[in-house]
Amino acid sequence: MSEITITLTLNGESREGRALPAQTAVSFLRDVMGQKSVKEGCGIGECGACTIIFNGKAVNSCLMPAAQLNGAVVETTEGLEKNGQPHPLQEAFVKHNAIQCGYCSPGFMMNAKALLDHSPSPSREEVTKALAGNICRCTGYQQIVDAVMDASEVMRKGAAS
Repeated sequence: MSEITITLTLNGESREGRALPAQTAVSFLRDVMGQKSVKEGCGIGECGACTIIFNGKAVNSCLMPAAQLNGAVVETTEGLEKNGQPHPLQEAFVKHNAIQCGYCSPGFMMNAKALLDHSPSPSREEVTKALAGNICRCTGYQQIVDAVMDASEVMRKGAAS
């Protein structure tokens, strides 16, 4: 099998890598692009550990062929930090003890970021619905929802200043 070249914008930077035709996006992002926060949990789109933001929408990268990333704009948790400062979501997850083992956290953060990018003032119900595709076995979902609500408030205040 001959490899294909994939050119994409990854966390704001133009990047290029080679993938096998049958390679999944999660495998390409981890193994070729070095995005270790993108994790394969179930491999069937049920757990959310592999969630990325693809052209502005949260998607399960385990279900996506790597070739689909060509020409796309992709965000992973590695791109949340700016100028050495953690993103408000990262700070809120720590503040609210929403991270335990950390395996599922990047997927939750990417789903939450996609929600907040499109709806800066979500209700608790909207947050719960947006995160419904993510599974966590270590912590209660309450802390995660609290963290997203807190980050939303911090981000709105930051945008207003």
